Amino acid sequence: MRYLRILAVAAAVALGLSGCGIYSFSGTSIRPDVHTITIEPVLNNAMKVNPTLANDLSEALKDKFKKLTSLEQVEMDGDLLLVVTVESYDVKAQGVSKDETAAQNRLTVTCKATFENFKHPEENFEKKSFAAYQDYDADLSLDEVEASLCDEIIETLVEDIFNASVAQW
Repeated sequence: MRYLRILAVAAAVALGLSGCGIYSFSGTSIRPDVHTITIEPVLNNAMKVNPTLANDLSEALKDKFKKLTSLEQVEMDGDLLLVVTVESYDVKAQGVSKDETAAQNRLTVTCKATFENFKHPEENFEKKSFAAYQDYDADLSLDEVEASLCDEIIETLVEDIFNASVAQW
């Protein structure tokens, strides 16, 4: 009997939180009057260009919003607008070994994002910077590890951009 009461209270709390329309269990805080989002294709303005990075980042952002929100993705005039630009794609030596050569390299991708909420402009941000990196052994060429590094970097960037826009973290 006690178990049923605890279960009923937990269910009521869960329904109350999700029913208010502001909080969801995915961590988003999208207001109930916001229904659509336009995610512009990611532009790549980096000096060094990974030919698939912008498209992969665009698709990952769309997938994240599709999986974790009930927003309908529209080509234009969404209640929300997300514009992301890749600003830099850099490899730098990270650690130095005892013979003064690079022991590790670091691939860093930096993006700028602009988020507009046309129904609640107080949530907007413009050209907010996001960066993610992955280190790899200097004995390996970038070509050998680039695809897997970019996958991990994209995952981090998408999480950070998602949290800043609709989770307001």
